[in-house]
Amino acid sequence: MKQLLGGKWVDKSQKIEVKNPFNNELIDTVPVATLDDVEKAVEYAETGLKEIGKLSSYERAEILFKIALIIKEDKEKFAKTIASECGKTINEARWEVDRAVQTFTLSAEEAKRIYGETIPYDSVPYGKSKLGFYIRVPVGIVAAITPFNFPLNLVAHKVGPSIAAANATILKPSSLTPLTALILGEVMLEAGLPCEAISVITGTGEQIGDLIVKHPKIRMITFTGSLEIGERIAKLAGLKKLTLELGSNSACCVCADGDIELAVNKIVKGAFAVAGQVCISVQRVFVEGKIWDEFIELLIPKVKALKLGNQLDESTDVGPMITETAAKNVMEWILEAKSMGAKVLCGSKRYGTLFEPTVLIDVYPGAKIYKEEAFAPVVLINKFENFEEAVELVNKTKYGLQAGIFTRDLDKAIEAAKRFEVGGVIINDVPTFRADPMPYGGVKASGIGREGPKFTIEEMTEIRAVCF
Repeated sequence: MKQLLGGKWVDKSQKIEVKNPFNNELIDTVPVATLDDVEKAVEYAETGLKEIGKLSSYERAEILFKIALIIKEDKEKFAKTIASECGKTINEARWEVDRAVQTFTLSAEEAKRIYGETIPYDSVPYGKSKLGFYIRVPVGIVAAITPFNFPLNLVAHKVGPSIAAANATILKPSSLTPLTALILGEVMLEAGLPCEAISVITGTGEQIGDLIVKHPKIRMITFTGSLEIGERIAKLAGLKKLTLELGSNSACCVCADGDIELAVNKIVKGAFAVAGQVCISVQRVFVEGKIWDEFIELLIPKVKALKLGNQLDESTDVGPMITETAAKNVMEWILEAKSMGAKVLCGSKRYGTLFEPTVLIDVYPGAKIYKEEAFAPVVLINKFENFEEAVELVNKTKYGLQAGIFTRDLDKAIEAAKRFEVGGVIINDVPTFRADPMPYGGVKASGIGREGPKFTIEEMTEIRAVCF
């Protein structure tokens, strides 16, 4: 496929190969973007910003509604592309398409709700006879840098609100999964988005990332990815608006007064969906000692029953990891944890990019797989004896994206909501739960800013005060 620069499809002699992570088969190629391509995309975006600015909120909403409709009609095409290039199962891919339809629909609805507010200028002595308000205006050119694991819906969470807020957008998808974003580019043009208001650049971060981040005409960077890259963006961006959704090692507490069977079923889904390659995947589970044996006895058979295999097979539960290097790295972390006393209750075998769903217990908090983001089909389970200890265990990490707790005690639930140092507390469900309208984002090393169309639009607009 070609890359999209301001409505023009542009090819290059140098290519990136996009391969199926299950069998390493070539799916397609995309161009390797150059620094000159970034400059051209910015030039187009300057024109696109003026063109999209001429559209009313109703017209922008109609474009977004049409994007959602076309995606819905092309659901299977999108799902097969997502599954093929990123490795999630075909059923997970279909679910992602459904969510993207909702994300664009929510963005369309929010395009009509970009409100200002009156300002009581006369509340100060020198404000008498003044009347005013503030409005929200587009931030300008937005650069969206997206990851491999949700190549449609995480793009929708950035591009949809950007269109709603009348910004021009330069999208740089992961070089591992660019095909879905390019198909979406076709859809956006078909839906009537001004051509110059969107570019989809398919270069590597190493080659063009710094220029995108530092470019003076790009006014906002919205990024989902690793802590390491997020910190680099923050250092290079200068005076730009930033939304950074970074890593996590999300925790889930199962209290003795909670619904144990519900917790087990939710944790199996939350830990092993997309082969664990989800920012809010369940990684650390803390189980109250009183129910430890019962919890483990319920959990292990369900994990062992998960079918590992080809992601395009309808019966597969867990598909491949994105690369063999990623699978090898998590194996090294498991071996380190075992050397520190951890026990493997099931899994931990690797077959190329396929990695068995794995359960570790008694994991030392100093182990890398406990401290860092595993991004793999691995869950760690340790005991706690009381609620105070559970709070301490949840918070003892540099990350803070989301956390879950299973309890029937309302006081514990409220305490968790107040004291868990995360961006979202999910009660009687796993931290992997995300509803697309919610304000989603983290604290500490998990990032800054919030996503969810309403909240993203706030990030992607500026307040302009007006006084009569």
